[in-house]
Amino acid sequence: MSNATPEQTPFPITRELLDRTLEVPQLNTSPLPEYSYERLDYGMTIGIERTPGGRLWACWVGGGDNDKAFFVLACSNDDGETWSDPKLVIDPHDSSLPYERRTIVGTLWTDPQGRLWLFFDQALAHYDGRAGDWYTRCDNPDDVNPVWTTPQRIWHGMTLNKPVILSTGEWLLPISLWSRDKIKSPFTDCYPELDELRMANVFSSTDQGQTWSRKSGVVFPKSDFDEHMIVERKNGTLWMMARTWDSIWESFSNDYGLTWSAPRPSSIQHINSRFHIRRLLSGRLLLVKHGDQVGIRTEQRSHLTAFISNDDGDTWSDGLLLDERFQVSYPDSTQAPDGTIYVSYDRNRSIDGEILLARITEEDLWAGKCISPQSALRKLISRPLGRKNDR
Repeated sequence: MSNATPEQTPFPITRELLDRTLEVPQLNTSPLPEYSYERLDYGMTIGIERTPGGRLWACWVGGGDNDKAFFVLACSNDDGETWSDPKLVIDPHDSSLPYERRTIVGTLWTDPQGRLWLFFDQALAHYDGRAGDWYTRCDNPDDVNPVWTTPQRIWHGMTLNKPVILSTGEWLLPISLWSRDKIKSPFTDCYPELDELRMANVFSSTDQGQTWSRKSGVVFPKSDFDEHMIVERKNGTLWMMARTWDSIWESFSNDYGLTWSAPRPSSIQHINSRFHIRRLLSGRLLLVKHGDQVGIRTEQRSHLTAFISNDDGDTWSDGLLLDERFQVSYPDSTQAPDGTIYVSYDRNRSIDGEILLARITEEDLWAGKCISPQSALRKLISRPLGRKNDR
């Protein structure tokens, strides 16, 4: 609870107000025309997924990287050549609240049963100190009329990157409870009881996502949103990587995530921004980061490059440059059964607001250029056409 007095803030921070973030978010499955491209004015990518029938789903943030944020989803039935109008919007703003209630962090993920999960957060202002990690699931994501389940709250915090399934069958979900310096006024004194949990948390499910429980977590020095990802190496160890002010840091677990080693700087150098790493169907690792060399840090969010590794990240290929322009960022990926890799990212969020797609193969990654007939770079997923407004 806040210690602020009514004289210090125009609206007292009460438990009743804070718990308005616990209200079940509404899913808008008929978002047109209010959320048409002509009315959208911002674009920050969240992620991309492919469903068993071959449909691609993309999710991005509209409104802004601030308390105006909300989620927009669209899909493609032709391998990313063209995209639908927005199909689903999650916008928890409520004019009855004295502060904005927004959704700004999440991820898309298709589980082994072919169900499409959308993880998303809900908080007051940009960050109220607790937020809340929710999910909705679509069990028929290839149908003409996809049906989404009623959102369920997992815990506090937020999930930006996809779950990982261990060789044991256990599902691990990364959930970050942001550090106290991220809490915006007038919520700066809220939730001191959560301070010992402000870290890169790991949640576990042993029943295919029916229930989730906290398993462990890592406190990274100078963390900045964490945005952590987990890879199980071939020797059974888990490799966690996280975003910090000092490039990427890493930690390792020898007991499937129960305990973790002391964090250390990674040899993968990176500007303070989101990166992406995942296990490919071939068993190799994919890495998408800024800069055309794994061990060199760029000074700008530019030169978004994809690398591949045969030896669990000990060495990497020379890299395939996806987009050399400035202000390209926040990569996520998915893969088709035939090996095709889809990487989504954004460009010039508040100016162009483009959500873009690279469609590539492992052969392209090894060659350092697109040599596969179906490969393509800079494919447009969405572009907001509206003017800035006062949402």
